[in-house]
Amino acid sequence: MRSLLLAGLAATATAHSGHKNQKVVSGPHQSLWYNRLPGDGGTQADSVFSGITTFGRLPYQNCLENPDALYDIAFIGAPFDTGTSYRPGARFGPSGIRQGSRRLNLYGGYNVPLKTNPFNSWATVLDCGDIPVTSYDNSWALKQIEEGHFAILSRTPATDSDKRGPALKGKTLPRVITLGGDHTITLPLLRSINRAYGPVSVIHFDSHLDTWKPKVFGGAPSDVASINHGTYFYHAAMEGLLANDTNIHAGIRTTLSGPSDYDNDGYVGFEIVEAREIDTIGTEGIIKRILKRVGTDRPVYLSIDIDTLDPAFAPATGTPETGGWSTRELRTILRGLEDLNLIAADIVEVAPAYDTNAEHTTMAAADVLYEVMSIMVKKGPLSKMIERAESDGEDL
Repeated sequence: MRSLLLAGLAATATAHSGHKNQKVVSGPHQSLWYNRLPGDGGTQADSVFSGITTFGRLPYQNCLENPDALYDIAFIGAPFDTGTSYRPGARFGPSGIRQGSRRLNLYGGYNVPLKTNPFNSWATVLDCGDIPVTSYDNSWALKQIEEGHFAILSRTPATDSDKRGPALKGKTLPRVITLGGDHTITLPLLRSINRAYGPVSVIHFDSHLDTWKPKVFGGAPSDVASINHGTYFYHAAMEGLLANDTNIHAGIRTTLSGPSDYDNDGYVGFEIVEAREIDTIGTEGIIKRILKRVGTDRPVYLSIDIDTLDPAFAPATGTPETGGWSTRELRTILRGLEDLNLIAADIVEVAPAYDTNAEHTTMAAADVLYEVMSIMVKKGPLSKMIERAESDGEDL
């Protein structure tokens, strides 16, 4: 036993003494996990089903915490759903939409119909995370959303920050796409937009009007309860946030309290395109109606309720309505709006708990935003809006 022990110690000593002469074996080369995608795509760090989930696998920064973050387009979440009248759950919308967006740039991200690549362009695009939103106090939550959005919106953009733009005082600002959240969040978002641009034209895709007087929708038992996902546009109009007679709904098919709801909607400042009109005028007719109403020479805010889609295509929403458009039809209509000057957008009412295990709704929401993002990139920095107006001899 003693001989065996001494032999073992000797062998160990010999092995250690040889370490300084041992050749270090290098690990796998980086090319094994960082690959250039074909065509004009970017770098894929790992498989689409792994890694940290951001919108479309965009770079992430906590922009509210980092005031030095620069971007031309920012995605920001607003996880709020305590303004709903039927199904809650849209507080999980931002994370669900990001989950549904994982495959957007799998093959490089090129948008064939719009002939642009929003993931590989002049624009710096970031996922800025979520605005911290309380679930215990609606008034405070809406203030958090407004201030968080304005902090993101009012930054100096990464591109053309020194050029004139359409914002107040001639500034060029970045664009912001907000992931909701129930539709109540559009009120604080429009308050933020108003601080940066003044009153704006709004295109509203939805199955519901959302312009109801508070006493009609919910009864308005308190000031807090009067602001909800069916009344926020009424409040926006009363606060002067909407540009007069340039706003339009598309996809409407809800029941009403009576014909006076449509009268009130016109008073608030909207024109209506009903969902069933697609059977007679088609997608081209709807596009023409929207462009005629809004025009192509002013700043436009786009708000999209996922319940614009039929529940067959997007079941996971707060107040589903049958008889809606298909995902293909909505995406076609959005592409037809590429000449608009979109300054910001939101998508709302995605409630992943009601989705199928195939993620129908979250994928549809992500794909809709892919079209919006592509339009923004294709139009160039918002400074181009001023340059185009000046070349046409217009006074914007």
